[in-house]
Amino acid sequence: MSSQTDPSTVPAAHRQAKYQVRFDWAAEGAAAVAGDADVVVWVDAIEDRPAQEAAAALPGTGAVVAAGLADAAAVAQWILAEQVRLGRRAMVALVAAGGSTPSGDTRFAVEDLLAAGAVVDALAALGIDYSSPEAAAACAAFTGLRGAVAHLLTASASGQERIAAGADAAALAASGKLGTVSEVRVLRAA
Repeated sequence: MSSQTDPSTVPAAHRQAKYQVRFDWAAEGAAAVAGDADVVVWVDAIEDRPAQEAAAALPGTGAVVAAGLADAAAVAQWILAEQVRLGRRAMVALVAAGGSTPSGDTRFAVEDLLAAGAVVDALAALGIDYSSPEAAAACAAFTGLRGAVAHLLTASASGQERIAAGADAAALAASGKLGTVSEVRVLRAA
C-alpha cells in the first residue's frame, strides 16, 4: 500500500469514523473508511474488476461482501445478521469501485454511486441509518433515480464502454433490476 493510501496518513475527517455507515471510492477511499469496519461492502455494479481481487486489497480484518444493484437488499439483510451476531452496532464501510480512466486512475462511475445508495437505503429500511453525509448523498441519488437505475447502467459511460466492447445491453440492464438476487457474495469472512 503506498503512502497515498496508507491508513495512518488519512486525515481524521476523511475516516468518517463517527458514523456507522460510511462511503468512499476505490483504494484511497478504502484506506480512509474501511480499516476499522466490521463489514466492508465492495460496490461494483457492473464488475469492472474481479471482486475477489478487489477484496484482497481492502484494509482491515472485517468481513468483505460484494454488492451491486440486484443484491443490495440481500446485502443489507446479511449486514443486519452480522450485527446481531456481533451483539453490537456493526461498523459498515461501502467502497465504490469506480471506473478507470485511460491513464489508469479511478473515475466516478454513476452505477457504483447508485448501487452504494441502494445498499444504504436498504440498510436504513432495516434500522441501520447512522450514515455519513457521503453515504446519505449516495442514498439520495439512488432514491431519486430508483426507477431509472437499469436504464442508467446501459446509458452510463461504463455501460456504453461495455456495450461498445460487445456486451449485451439487455443483460447489462438486467443487472440493475432491484431485489432480483438473494445470494450474498462473501469475499472475506470476518
